[in-house]
Amino acid sequence: MSRIVIIGAGAMGSAFALPCIDNNHDVNIVGTHLENDFIDNLKAKENFHPGLNVKLDIKIKINKFENLNNLLDKSTDLIVLGISSKGIEWVSEQLSKIFKDKKIPNLLMLTKGLSIYNDDYELLVNKLKRLLADNGINKVNISAVGGPCLASGLANRVHSSVVIANEDIKTAKKIADMLNTSYYHTSFSDDLNGVEVSAAIKNIFSMAVGAAKGLCSKDIPNDVREKNYLNTSSALIKQSIHEMEVFVEHLKGKKETVKGLAGLGDLYVSSGGGRNARMGSYIGEGLTFSKAKKMKMEKVTVEGADLAKEIAKKVNKDFDNKKLPLMLAMINAIVEDKKLELDWEAFR
Repeated sequence: MSRIVIIGAGAMGSAFALPCIDNNHDVNIVGTHLENDFIDNLKAKENFHPGLNVKLDIKIKINKFENLNNLLDKSTDLIVLGISSKGIEWVSEQLSKIFKDKKIPNLLMLTKGLSIYNDDYELLVNKLKRLLADNGINKVNISAVGGPCLASGLANRVHSSVVIANEDIKTAKKIADMLNTSYYHTSFSDDLNGVEVSAAIKNIFSMAVGAAKGLCSKDIPNDVREKNYLNTSSALIKQSIHEMEVFVEHLKGKKETVKGLAGLGDLYVSSGGGRNARMGSYIGEGLTFSKAKKMKMEKVTVEGADLAKEIAKKVNKDFDNKKLPLMLAMINAIVEDKKLELDWEAFR
């Protein structure tokens, strides 16, 4: 039995507690400083999680942020980070305070992210390493989870397959073995870059695939398009995988990772009806991003659009239309707030 502390009581962090507890580990969920009221409600309703619409196993211990220090003062085998990408600075500060004079346990990140730092791409795992190093913590072992696993499905223990990635294959295998269950099927990889890059950029390509219905043909009625857009979806998925391979290799990942769970698997799930695919469908119908956001998804976070804005300048600098025609078309449609037009002849 291992001792696992999950920071973040959101949907994925809480759902992730299930394969942990089903492996008979000692599991604590700790809310962030913004989740105190949520934790109170969770406890009052005997671990019923409203975001997941399920009751969490009673053996999972739920804690407020104020208990974080005490929990991590004890021997801990794995710290799972279930916070949003915007909370990475906050969590790095907390870990830096607690582990200032002692070894930090293995970290496992559920959150994916890619940004620009000093005019270069920076994965969320590398951002966390940098922030911890700035606070004097230089020895840290960070793993990441990749693959098609929606929190609602995991919370209901549906069969799900994921990959645990770490630059050290032994660590990746150890964590994968800790988490594997009859429904949560874990593989492992030493291609941390490939897994993390695939997980991040698939959100942009999910929008592109989501646009298929509107893009399949301008010369047929809507009811015909509704029944005949899958040819176009398949073409866009194929092009997405090719461009993801190009981008992953550029960021020193392995292109074969793209055809696995972290790339193709995650793209399949995300383009099937998530927030990014929804935005893509509106853009495919001819709306600009700003109009689609205001009219259809005003209060909804669209990760692919946020990423497009973050990396647009760098991607346009590093690639041309011959290498990434679909990605550049999607990114520039969002950043320049113009209608999406694809150069089908440039597709590989």
